[in-house]
Amino acid sequence: MINYKTYLVFLFGSLAFSIGIQLLASYLNWPPFSGVAIALAVFIIFPLVLRNRSLKRMGGMGSDTGAGGGGGFFGQSQGVKYICLACNNRYKGGMCPRCGSKMKRADF
Repeated sequence: MINYKTYLVFLFGSLAFSIGIQLLASYLNWPPFSGVAIALAVFIIFPLVLRNRSLKRMGGMGSDTGAGGGGGFFGQSQGVKYICLACNNRYKGGMCPRCGSKMKRADF
């Protein structure tokens, strides 16, 4: 979950930075749309940095710890296991090894 206070700090910080860049660009007589291009780049890059920081904090993709990541939405994937509807046996595969039934439900 993104901390909204941090998000607002980043948002207003990027807004102040982009206004400052535009004022600096007009003062230094840079090409007309260079300040706008830099401001758009800042508005694109800052949310990405914030997202990566929050993902690292949660242990998701891009973390340096090695825990998490690489497993999709629910963390590391262990494969799908099934529970037989006839005998409640938990197994992997197509048919229950205990009773031979093909009626099953997925267990995540």
